[in-house]
Parts: sequence; structure tokens; C-alpha cells
Amino acid sequence: MSSQPQFRYTQTPSKVLHLRNLPWECAEEELVELCKPFGRIVNTMCNVGANRNQAFVEFADLNQAISMVSYYASSSEPAQVRGKTVYIQYSNRQEIVNNKSSGDVVGNVLLVTIEGVEAGDVSIDVIHLVFSAFGFVHKIATFEKAAGFQALIQYSDADTALNARNALDGRSIPSYLLPAHISSCHLRISFSAHKDLNIKFQSHRSRDYTNPYLPVNSSAIEGTLQPTVGVDGKKKEPESNVLLASIENMQYAVTVDVLHTVFSAFGYVQKIAIFEKNGGTQALIQYPDITTAAVAKESLEGHCIYDGGYCKLHLSYSRHTDLNVKV
Repeated sequence: MSSQPQFRYTQTPSKVLHLRNLPWECAEEELVELCKPFGRIVNTMCNVGANRNQAFVEFADLNQAISMVSYYASSSEPAQVRGKTVYIQYSNRQEIVNNKSSGDVVGNVLLVTIEGVEAGDVSIDVIHLVFSAFGFVHKIATFEKAAGFQALIQYSDADTALNARNALDGRSIPSYLLPAHISSCHLRISFSAHKDLNIKFQSHRSRDYTNPYLPVNSSAIEGTLQPTVGVDGKKKEPESNVLLASIENMQYAVTVDVLHTVFSAFGYVQKIAIFEKNGGTQALIQYPDITTAAVAKESLEGHCIYDGGYCKLHLSYSRHTDLNVKV
């Protein structure tokens, strides 16, 4: 048994539960996910206390709160959020008064549950590519919970988020963006109470597309770059922060905006130039650094912008380092 009691038995039951030892800045969605098997949640109060690791959850009915407390009091498995044991007790209050509605209130941040996949099956770049079709994505944070693999996606305004939700809720990510072993996955989308996600560094779990100078966690590019020296002794192509893209099978128009959407999934795109050469369409895409360009090149080489094999990308490094874009 834990030295810290998980429940306070002497308290009078209340439909409001007090949760302690939560992960720092625990999201409302994580609380609801933990509690909803026992009943309908009508209100929450998150990030309470000096360490922001406590919360209050209000059930619609007293018996639902009693059911949750009783379940974990007798269960050999403690309540957990992000692997941390959560301590549950009845609150002294009978309701939460914080003027916070609990319905599906439209906001600028979406909570996306990707059903039918594991965390490693859908990259943050694929998520960015899908949701960028509706507007500029400011930030993305991904995480795993009991409900599965989830992501928080921040837009500049609620209207853009609403358009994305209406278009994508219940839909599946295109199969060509998924690993071969995934037959289908579905997006379940609601609105988050968050307004501005706190992204501390770029990684395979989180991105801030508004801040190209944010530090990069090594996990963001781990395993994607090839060795700088060819083991076969062949001359390696000099790397550059500017990529040269040749586009095959042009069945659809490829504009600067289309290329920006595709290539900004891997980092801040500084400049883009499109031109015709030898009867084909080519483009130069400039990143701030070689590392970002290398990740984009490795990830996109041979892939198609559109489903069905249309607008296939072939990428190499350009001899340019700073494009002179006048218009």
C-alpha cells in the first residue's frame, strides 16, 4: 500500500471530487477521460494549487461521484494520468463555480483523437499537413491517453478551428500518409479549453510553427538523417539549407501556397521560388538551416503531394543558400 492515502474516507460524499498528484498542467481533456466512465462531467477546474497539480471534477449526479471513489478504493490498480498515480477524495464543495461552461464551446484549439493507430503510426508532420489545409496551424502537441493517440491543434481563431472540425470530424487520414499496416483511422474532434499551447521545444511530440528559433529536441530528427560520409566511398551530395524540388506527373496545379503547406510541416520556410525548366516544374525551398532541409528532404523524397501518385517530389540540395525573391 502507498504511504500516502489515496482516499479520505471520513468526508461527506459530494458530486465534486478533488484530484491530487496530477501531472503538471494537466489538461481538462485528460481529467474528463479519467472520469467519464463513471458518469457525465458537467464542470472542471484544472491546474489548482501552487504546483498546478490538483483539480476538481463535478459529476452530474452524486451517485456517479460515489461510484468513481468506490471503484478506485477497492481496485488494485490506482487511478492514473500520464503514468502518475492520482489521489481522489470528495470535495468540501458541492459544485464548481468558475463560470466555465463544459459543453462543446467553440475555441481556437482542437482536441483530436486519432482512432485505430498507435502513437508512432502518425507523425506530427502528417497531422500538420492534414490540418494546414484549413488555415495556418500555430502549434501542435501530441500525447497518449487511455482514449488513444491524441493531439491538440492550435489555430489563430475559432472560425478556422470550426471549419477544420466540420470538415474532418469522423473522416480518416488519407491512406497514402499512413504506414502500410494501418487499414483505416478515424479522427474524433472536439474543442479544447486551451487558448494558447505552451510548447517548450520542437520535437516529434510538439511543434510551434510561429517560432522558428525555438530549440529543437534531438528526438525531433533522431533517425532521419543519413550519415554524412558515404560508406561506399562515393562522393556525397553537398548539403544546403535550400532544396531543389522537381515535380513529376503534374495533374494538379502546384502553387507557392501548396508547397508552403507541404514543406512547412518540417520547419519554418523562409522563401519559395517556382519556375519551369526543361519542360518541367521545379521549385526552390529555403529553410533557415541545413538540418531542417535535410529532415524535409529525407521525409518527402519520392512522395506525392496528392493521392493517386500525382505531383511526385524528387528532391536534391541546391547550390543556393539565400534565394533572391523579388516578388
